[in-house]
Amino acid sequence: MFGINPRAFPPKAHLFRCIFCLLSHRLVFAQLIKFFHLKFKVMKAQNSNPLFQVSEIRVSYHPKFRASERPSVTTSRQAYEVLINNWDLDRINFQEQFYILLLNTAGKVIGISQIAAGGKAITVADLKLVFSVALKGQVTSIILAHNHPSENLQPSEADINLTRKMVEVGKLLELNVFDHLIVTRKRYYSFGDEGLI
Repeated sequence: MFGINPRAFPPKAHLFRCIFCLLSHRLVFAQLIKFFHLKFKVMKAQNSNPLFQVSEIRVSYHPKFRASERPSVTTSRQAYEVLINNWDLDRINFQEQFYILLLNTAGKVIGISQIAAGGKAITVADLKLVFSVALKGQVTSIILAHNHPSENLQPSEADINLTRKMVEVGKLLELNVFDHLIVTRKRYYSFGDEGLI
């Protein structure tokens, strides 16, 4: 029976061997059932537990040109040109906005990201958001920029304090804050050129 010659074993030994095989298969089968039942319970608990229901945060990168064609930024003028060509000019005199330029080690622009949009006179740039985008983008330096809808290029005390904080945090993260620009349609103010960075 089952490929075993019954005469090869004494009758009692053959019976015990068959019983042992059946029991061992049954034990393995029972262990498998317990394992999968436990696995199912864990998966069910994970799906119902809010600690396991989290979302991934992504920073997307959509290049409009090849890597070799990336603009290079080594001066405040070049930074202004890149920024003003990517700014929402329909809102530049209406709403204050805060952007960052992301640069690689060669000073090439990796991308631009809008961090905040505020009202007519103020916008709040969150340091955590600025540096999370920069770190996720794996850049080595950033240029901060915001507009003044009034076209007054003089930095406010809040602008100066924010810039100092950004520079300090950047040093801790080994991420260079290259400059901070206040932009209008035709002109700009550079914190770097004025010795404020």
